[in-house]
Amino acid sequence: MEDVIRRFRLEGAPVRCERYGSGHINGTWLVRTDAGRRYILQKLNRSVFPDPAGVMENVTAVSAFIAERTGGRRRCLHLVPTWEGEPFATDGDGEVWRVYDFVEGCVCLDAPETPEDFYQSAVAFGSFQSWLADFPAGTLHETIPDFHNTPDRYRKLRAAVGADVCGRAAQVRPEIAFALAREEAAGALQRMRLSGELPVRVTHNDTKLNNVLLDATTREAVCVIDLDTVMPGLAAYDFGDSVRFGAATAPEDERDLDAMGLSLEAFGVFARGYLAACPGLTERERATLPLGAWTMTMENGVRFLTDYLQGDVYFAVHRPGHNLDRARAQFRLAEDMEKKRDAMAAVIAGLEAERA
Repeated sequence: MEDVIRRFRLEGAPVRCERYGSGHINGTWLVRTDAGRRYILQKLNRSVFPDPAGVMENVTAVSAFIAERTGGRRRCLHLVPTWEGEPFATDGDGEVWRVYDFVEGCVCLDAPETPEDFYQSAVAFGSFQSWLADFPAGTLHETIPDFHNTPDRYRKLRAAVGADVCGRAAQVRPEIAFALAREEAAGALQRMRLSGELPVRVTHNDTKLNNVLLDATTREAVCVIDLDTVMPGLAAYDFGDSVRFGAATAPEDERDLDAMGLSLEAFGVFARGYLAACPGLTERERATLPLGAWTMTMENGVRFLTDYLQGDVYFAVHRPGHNLDRARAQFRLAEDMEKKRDAMAAVIAGLEAERA
């Protein structure tokens, strides 16, 4: 690993390298040099990202665009080039490595400690969307093709039910029925995208709180990290996935389904921050934000159920039936969102009225 580190244009010589963070996809290390500088070293997961050059082109282009728009280094990640001036290095085994400047004076949370933390995550992702409003989204690589193509997720569910390679379908008939009954509604955003009813934008596609850096002193949003899934998409995707994860009243793998639901208060906190930071959304986009929350919840439930039927081949599981627990929890959350659809729409309308 030392040979790889030395291929990058660091300030000082590396003196320490240790595992860092809680990410499950890429390998991440914290590097310290004798000049007192800290850097983040990452090895891209080639199984998840088979086109690492495309990933790095996206990351480089989006980071440079945000830096130009904001004029501040702390508002985006800064890649450290190799000595040859390249944004990444490939080792003898074909593994792809990159280095970022460590963003000092920040904290990264797995869960909000206060409503303000959740609000600031909304500000971060809303600002990210706003800064990239003029970026040509069509030039980005699809790092994970069909990632939020909900009808395609349903196609894969139907295939998994038909194949039933693990003999699990019979025991989850209610879950399968729940998902399939909502297939038409779950495909609405994709149809709006294809028809041009909703504009295609640059989307992050993994809008969890732990992908936001907050200032350690002020707890204000600093920047968004983990740009590997940045692709063309809809604003409703990013907004919706944040709500799915952050406004739920229980963890996404909660077994006690009575504990799972949507917090309208948390929904309002996030919506307020997101819309304040991203005022350029169209009227139609703003109206579809609650649908985005429901769709992302259903989509994830379908993905968990599909993986359970296929034998838990994609998502890491930590107990028997873990993916089934996740699917059930997501479906319960989606069901509660259905009951609160009008209330969610009223929150968005109220915020729009305040802004006007």
